[in-house]
Amino acid sequence: MAETQREPVPRVDTGELETALAFLDFSRSCMLKKAAGLSDEQLQRVLVDSGTSILGLVRHLTMSERWWFGYHLLGLHKDHEWDFEMTLPVGTPVREVLEDYRAAIDESNAAIRSVGDPTAPLARQVDGERLSVRWMLAHMGAEVARHVGHADILREQLDGTTGR
Repeated sequence: MAETQREPVPRVDTGELETALAFLDFSRSCMLKKAAGLSDEQLQRVLVDSGTSILGLVRHLTMSERWWFGYHLLGLHKDHEWDFEMTLPVGTPVREVLEDYRAAIDESNAAIRSVGDPTAPLARQVDGERLSVRWMLAHMGAEVARHVGHADILREQLDGTTGR
């Protein structure tokens, strides 16, 4: 099967922060691309026993963006209730989920750039450790890429579209 969503990986190599952000943004863009062109029903369709859908993955990543870059990096959202489930509450507007992910990405990138130093410590500890922005970027790069792989499989099942 021909890959119909293929694009090259970033060639940014101008510094640690810029390179990490380029790859993170590439993965985020791939997630949004997996959702592009599908109907609301297709975006919400569950094709695996875990109950995961493409839109559920987007919702999960939206929460992850705010958890890592808002809560841990900047120390925001102290009283927020965190729900990382990959299922959607009944009646969740599809376009709202996609727009919220885009907004979370913009917030995260602003947070990263406001700190600007990959060696800077996070505002909040992770499991009792004061980790760095570098660690967080590596973690989120892997997290998003892993879920894009899930979305790639779901998309292929939905309409045969493949590629990164």
